[in-house]
Amino acid sequence: MTVKIDFCFDLLSPFAHVALARLGELPADVEVRPVPVLLGAILSHWGQKGPAEIEPKRLHTYRIAAFLGEQAGLTMKFPPRHPFNPLAALRILAGANADLAMTRRAFDFVFAEGRAPDNEAELAAFAEAVGAPVILAGDDTAKAKLRANTDQAIATGVFGVPSFVAGDNGHIEIFWGVDSFEMLKAWLGERGMFDRDPYRTLADVEVGVRRN
Repeated sequence: MTVKIDFCFDLLSPFAHVALARLGELPADVEVRPVPVLLGAILSHWGQKGPAEIEPKRLHTYRIAAFLGEQAGLTMKFPPRHPFNPLAALRILAGANADLAMTRRAFDFVFAEGRAPDNEAELAAFAEAVGAPVILAGDDTAKAKLRANTDQAIATGVFGVPSFVAGDNGHIEIFWGVDSFEMLKAWLGERGMFDRDPYRTLADVEVGVRRN
């Protein structure tokens, strides 16, 4: 039986680029569907800042992403601007119903070639590289698709990217970040994993302090 997993991503995330390179480690019966979402809207919903928005965390984030990329066999090259505005490029991917091959080409454009598709010329080059019409960036249907993807991700409980959203008997599990990839693989091999110790009682841990 095929296991279907949604891969929620934003082109801003170098960790999503690394995660894509590791999909071959998943079992053969796993089908991954790429889902472009807008990270900014997700962070705003949950009241979070992105790691690159916290100045002391920014360089660390880039270094760990480059390190993990090297470990995965990738040549990492960051774009000259980061964070950049990914909205138009994400609309292109959403409007084109991007498959994994197109999604990989999109991330190669950003984190292998080191280009930010946030102006007219680079957006046109991005569209050509992924194989989708640049006109989708302004298409109302594409806009609605990206918005719906993002709203659905938030409703599911996605709070960051990349996130692997896996369903099992009507229950949804979310695995956030490339550092949760090993846990995803373990869960795929043992679906009842979170029903045993030490995971079983984690949802019952009380909040001791809340910051305003």
